[in-house]
Amino acid sequence: MSVDGFFGGEVVPFAGARKDMTRSTVEEVRAYWEALRGGRPVPLRSEVDPRGIERALDYAFILERVAPQIARFRVAGGHLNDLMGMEVRGMPITAMLSPGSRPQMGAVLADVFESPAVAEVVLRAEAGAGRPELTARLLLLPMRSDRGGIDRALGCLASNGQIGLAPRRFSLSETLRTEIAAGQPSPRAITPERGFAESMPPFMRAPRSRAHLRLVKTDE
Repeated sequence: MSVDGFFGGEVVPFAGARKDMTRSTVEEVRAYWEALRGGRPVPLRSEVDPRGIERALDYAFILERVAPQIARFRVAGGHLNDLMGMEVRGMPITAMLSPGSRPQMGAVLADVFESPAVAEVVLRAEAGAGRPELTARLLLLPMRSDRGGIDRALGCLASNGQIGLAPRRFSLSETLRTEIAAGQPSPRAITPERGFAESMPPFMRAPRSRAHLRLVKTDE
C-alpha cells in the first residue's frame, strides 16, 4: 500500500517499485524483439541496435548456441557480472544456475533454438549467510545469425532483491515456452506478473545518453 508523500503525491514502497522495474525491463526487451521481427518467425542478429533497449542494456545479453543444449554469452550487461562476481562473457548461461537446474535449462535452450520458441523463466536463488532472498526473471528470444541458422538469442535477466555475496546461482522456479508463429505476436508469458505495456517500441524513441550504461562486448 502506498502512503502520502511530503509534497502531496504518493510514495511507492521500494519493494513494489523494484518488482515493477524488473517487469518493465523484461517488457522493454521483448517489445523491441517483437518490433524487429515484424511478422517473421525471428529477427536477424545483425538487426539488433543497442539504442533500442538502452534502458535495459545492463540486464540484456546475447547468447550463441554452441551445442544442442549449450549456449554461451557473447554480449552481457553489467548486472549479470554483478550477480556472478566476475565477467560472464564466454561462459555458458548454465553457469548461473545451480547444478540441479542445468539439465532443465538445457531443455529450455533446445526449444528456444529448435522450435523456435520464446522462453520466460522465473528464477530463485538459494538464500544463506550474506545471500538474501533473490528472485529474477529470465527472457530468451531466438534470432537468426548471418549464417542463416537460428543460433543466437537476445535475452534479459533482471533480479528483484539484494545481490549480497556473489556468485548467486539460481534454480528454475517456473518456466513457460511458447512456440513462435510467423505473422503473429508471441503470446505474453507468466501471469500474474506479466504486465506488458502497450507503449511504442523503445527503438522508435529519441536516443538518450548512455554514459550510465555498462555493456560487455566482444567482436560480435
